[in-house]
Amino acid sequence: MAKKQARETVVLGMLGTTLDTGRGPKRWERWRPTVGLCQQEDLVVHRLELLYPPSHLELARLVAADIAQVSPETQVRLTEVDIRNPWDLEETYGALLDYAKTYPFQPEQEDYLVHITTGTHIAQISMFLLVESRQIPARLVQTSPPFGREPTGPMGGHAIIDLDLSKYDTLARRFRQEQREGLSFLKAGIDTRNAAFNRLIERIEQVASRSRAPLLLTGPTGAGKSQLARRIYQLKKTRRQVAGPFVDINCATLRGDGAMSALFGHVKGAFTGAVGERPGLLRQANGGVLFLDEIGELGADEQAMLLRALEDKRFLPVGSDREVESDFQLIAGTNRDLLVEVERGRFREDLLARINLWTFRLPALRERPEDIPPNLLYELDQASQALGTRVTMNKEAQKDFLSFATSPEARWSGNFRDLGSAVLRMATLAPGGRITREGVDEEVERLRASWTRSGPSPEAMVDLVSQVLGEERAAALDRFDRVQLAEVLVVCRRTRSLSDAGRVLFARSRAQKRSVNDADRLRKYLARFSLSWAEVSGRGAEVTAPDEPAVERAARA
Repeated sequence: MAKKQARETVVLGMLGTTLDTGRGPKRWERWRPTVGLCQQEDLVVHRLELLYPPSHLELARLVAADIAQVSPETQVRLTEVDIRNPWDLEETYGALLDYAKTYPFQPEQEDYLVHITTGTHIAQISMFLLVESRQIPARLVQTSPPFGREPTGPMGGHAIIDLDLSKYDTLARRFRQEQREGLSFLKAGIDTRNAAFNRLIERIEQVASRSRAPLLLTGPTGAGKSQLARRIYQLKKTRRQVAGPFVDINCATLRGDGAMSALFGHVKGAFTGAVGERPGLLRQANGGVLFLDEIGELGADEQAMLLRALEDKRFLPVGSDREVESDFQLIAGTNRDLLVEVERGRFREDLLARINLWTFRLPALRERPEDIPPNLLYELDQASQALGTRVTMNKEAQKDFLSFATSPEARWSGNFRDLGSAVLRMATLAPGGRITREGVDEEVERLRASWTRSGPSPEAMVDLVSQVLGEERAAALDRFDRVQLAEVLVVCRRTRSLSDAGRVLFARSRAQKRSVNDADRLRKYLARFSLSWAEVSGRGAEVTAPDEPAVERAARA
């Protein structure tokens, strides 16, 4: 049986018009990349396709002669490429592409390498692109000069780079690890289980890592917008994407003449009491991140000035006729529907368009019942730090608390603020730092009473009907139907599924029936007003759970 012939190695490379130069005996003491490539002990170059620009034929011949001395087995073929301006990308890439298209590659018989150490940066980039696009069926080889006392001599070293990144397990693992660390950081290390929330955080991490455009965080009060904004900033600073500070303000605290001064600053004497200059929050955030929580509370004048600052990075402090500059990334937070605010004339449409490029809605706590257990553990750690002692919760107490916390009865109207406050109260009153079932029972009653007292006013309930149906359709309802529908809408907004809402609404009547389907009863009720679960809950498609055993349903059918 005939022995299979070994494949020959062919290298394509540009002449280094600076690095490959040298005359006289001392040239052998210099590192010359193209000559050094052919001196590598563990890389035999059978053929070198040496490309050279016009007017450098003499140097190309000298390099070829030197290679013949140190590597007689290497055949050097000189090819002139018509590149007059080696710093012109279009010209350089075009010339090398023409060469690649006419070269008689035989990948079945030969292995190809492209030397990317020599040539201008433009030539190196062009070679890289030709290999990456497979116009040249090759891998990359990079040579390096000798370092310190390494026994490589003037020939230096080399490394072969395969552009199939799937083979670089170490790089892939490092990338995945960095991404996981970023996601965990944004979630405060909480092992959240809600798939939709995890996808949301993953997208926020991607956008925050790549963009300096404004971010808009929406969602109910207490959903964690402020904490997430600060963590986005800290993540960007860790990755050296911002150098300035994190500056935050709740816009609901800005009122009257002081609002303009707080945001944009003022000069001395701008108004009565302006005894000195004030830089303002926008200038303080220069080079960093500005978080404007509850941005929907800003007045019309402040909105107009903010829009100018976002678009031009310039604005006028109060009382000044000289503009100042500030380059910051804006993160805005709101629990309002800004589209509705635009329709009502309370928010500028052009400002919303400017900050609405990346909008992320943080869900309410009751929409993430599977994330309550890990958040409970997180809040226990937070309470321990606040109290300066280790606080735990025994298994029975934890089971009782989670049973209540994940039930339709738990409103969590304050979201994570409610949860954090509940845990802190239980931890403070826990004997010996251990929360018991008695402590849980006491806190559950406290929460129930608090949520009952903080129920929506009749006016708010009526307004909710108008929001869902529209003013005209709501006005056409009898008062009795309007009040009843308002109560149904409130329950639907507080529960996580059609079935849960049905169980709450029909808790009394269902006990008198042999077989029930609360979800179907609620669905039919909403249909009387041409409403769907998605419209009244604001959480998309219906999510139902069976209200009765499958056998009973089948029998009834």
